[in-house]
Amino acid sequence: MTEGVAGPDLAEDDLVRELKHLHETRHDTFLHGGPDALEHHTTRTVELEYEYLRRHPEREVDPNRLRSGARARRGEGS
Repeated sequence: MTEGVAGPDLAEDDLVRELKHLHETRHDTFLHGGPDALEHHTTRTVELEYEYLRRHPEREVDPNRLRSGARARRGEGS
């Protein structure tokens, strides 16, 4: 089970701060954390990312981050 405040219960600023911290610490946890630490980190990241997406379904998406953008960069058709 995840520790900390449940995603839906976090204020917007807290949610964004927690996500930023998780993203900053991911690489180190992946390389050096034990299995339990990595599992907890993954679970918490997924929980908070889904909460962010639930709150912001119309967030700005960079077209270059889509498959069609990657194809365009490689000169392939849609």
